[in-house]
Amino acid sequence: MQHSDPAIQFLLSSTDPSIRYFTLTDLGDASPRSRDVIAARKQIPNGERVQALFAGQDAKPRHPGRVFSTHPGGFGFHPYLKWIGSHWRLVSLVELGIPAASRDKRAHAAADQVLTWLTSDIHREQIKSINGRARRCASQEGNALAVCSRLGMTDDPRVQYLAQSLIAWQWQDGGWNCDVRPQVNHSSFYESLAPMWGLVEYHRATGDKKARAAAAHTAEFFLRHRLFRSETTGKIIDQNWLKLHYPLYWHYDILQALVILSRAGKIRDPRCSEALDILESKRRADGTWHAEAYYWKPNGASNVDVVDWGRRGPNEMITLNALRVLKAAGRV
Repeated sequence: MQHSDPAIQFLLSSTDPSIRYFTLTDLGDASPRSRDVIAARKQIPNGERVQALFAGQDAKPRHPGRVFSTHPGGFGFHPYLKWIGSHWRLVSLVELGIPAASRDKRAHAAADQVLTWLTSDIHREQIKSINGRARRCASQEGNALAVCSRLGMTDDPRVQYLAQSLIAWQWQDGGWNCDVRPQVNHSSFYESLAPMWGLVEYHRATGDKKARAAAAHTAEFFLRHRLFRSETTGKIIDQNWLKLHYPLYWHYDILQALVILSRAGKIRDPRCSEALDILESKRRADGTWHAEAYYWKPNGASNVDVVDWGRRGPNEMITLNALRVLKAAGRV
């Protein structure tokens, strides 16, 4: 992709070194040894967003009596507290390219809190099997598995346990679901995308063939639905899935699905075409994309993110991801 593209110029002018780094490497195919790439990569740990995500680590617990809130490496909250717990911060951090071997081990310390929670007896006891199907909010394990795989932690038995659990819990149609109603036998889009990402990253890090096969099975689940349509009626399942958001957390939209399918090597499947067409149609005259809806709030009592991801004008992460998938699909 040419640097003369206005969208590329927009991304390269970002104050965020993570955006500049991925623009150079993922879109511009710059050599990892080039001066600009090395400079941007070195600056990532000190980027404003990365620093905001790490701010408050090991702070005095806000609720000392609550389980896991006092764990070292955390932020004074349960790791799953939306959107300020370690679980959510780590997803954003790895997407911003935090180095796997961060010099002060901040990310590994936060991941340890998440792993302690997800492999605890308290957590395991909540997992139910009804009519032969594990009813599990598998996005929790999926996001954590992806994060830990990116951070180089796959030798940890707890990370291996996450991968093994997701494979064991996978439903026949390829996904996962936490709905405890006995009659429910169709996987959830919300609870299946993050596990696919986790298994893809785990396979990349370890070469595990079972993880690759499970991720491919999930990819087929999304592709059968053309990412957003009913398999039986062909109707759009949820109009909100056609809107662009960032971050997604545990939610779903077509861009995030395209991103994960791209990482799984499935982006050129013809069944992605309609979603790609919709994505292209949302491109503005200046070559960028805007956020169309939000799951985060800049202030308030709940669902507050410590990072400002942009609520006006061109959105850096959405534009970066849109160009990534279009490039992988051979459309730019």
